[in-house]
Amino acid sequence: MQTNYQQQTLGILGGGQLGRMLIQSGINYNLNIHILDPDANAPCKHLCNHFVQGDLKDFDTVYEFGKACDVVSIEIEHVNTQALYQLEKEGKKVFPQPHIIEMIQDKRKQKQFYLDKGIPTAPFLLTSDKEAVKQQVDFLPAVHKLGKEGYDGRGVQLLRSPADLDKAFEAPGLLEKFIDFERELAVIVARNERGEVKSFPSVECAFHPVHNLVEFLFCPADIDTETDQKAQQLALEVIQKLEMTGLLAVEMFVTRGGEILVNEIAPRPHNSGHHTIEANYTSQFEQHLRAVMGMPLGDTGLRSPAAMVNLLGEDGFTGEAMVEGLDEALRENGVYLHLYGKKLTKPFRKMGHVTLLAADMDSLKTKAQRIKELIKIKA
Repeated sequence: MQTNYQQQTLGILGGGQLGRMLIQSGINYNLNIHILDPDANAPCKHLCNHFVQGDLKDFDTVYEFGKACDVVSIEIEHVNTQALYQLEKEGKKVFPQPHIIEMIQDKRKQKQFYLDKGIPTAPFLLTSDKEAVKQQVDFLPAVHKLGKEGYDGRGVQLLRSPADLDKAFEAPGLLEKFIDFERELAVIVARNERGEVKSFPSVECAFHPVHNLVEFLFCPADIDTETDQKAQQLALEVIQKLEMTGLLAVEMFVTRGGEILVNEIAPRPHNSGHHTIEANYTSQFEQHLRAVMGMPLGDTGLRSPAAMVNLLGEDGFTGEAMVEGLDEALRENGVYLHLYGKKLTKPFRKMGHVTLLAADMDSLKTKAQRIKELIKIKA
């Protein structure tokens, strides 16, 4: 018997840009969406059916919010999982499941999961503090990552030589062998409660050289068919071994020897899937909603080659945001702007993105560079 999705309330923990785009997709299904976010002016505030301002890490706040919902999901993993366990115990559907969110909150546990389940990943050591890192000179070059609370490039330090060891974190973390990779890929996969799984085509990510944020994304990735299929199968293997319900972004390295290694995963919509709104038959946001609400999963096929450019706040500007170059950019065909509803900009803050469609990859790369240089977000 078909579920009446319109009579169910979906609660989302987090009201940032990912939640905003989830709501934009959910409007097509007349979904009743509640949002919890600590920011009184969160991007989701005026789009959702009901908005609650509150601490995502506070047990009582998350628990009381979830009690008013039928299904609870996330757009950020830094949430109180004990409240989610209690809601699950009381019969609420919580997707992704609390134990998975809890595992992904700690990169140490995440890496151990890969090791235990035979998922290829870079060699690593668990470290307790800076002094423990200093004892591992022979393991360099390596990347030191905070176990918890790191995001968007924060909580990551590249240690190339003993001279860099003072950059290590004074907190539990992991020391990961530096991989001489050829390219970085991401594959988004989804799984619903019935166990149906689907993957999106592989995308290639190009990162800011200093701030470790994605600057460009290209789909399809510039890889051969065999590598693409291996990457998608590996991502499907991860979500199936997790037995997770929801959407999962799997970030990977392709080594110069052709090996594919899982780097990190995110159990929610992800920056590497924003292009799917225009480029794919089903967007990552619709797919997330389909997965957690128990709907059949959508067609993930690619309509057109695509690129995505992140719009970051310009360095040296803090204050009320102003978008430069907008009119000129919008005169071009195949340019789709998404601003995130953030009134204040600051250096390297994610303020929006632009998706670009074109018939071939050379045209996309040229257009992406031009749009990046054209649109500037200042104060």
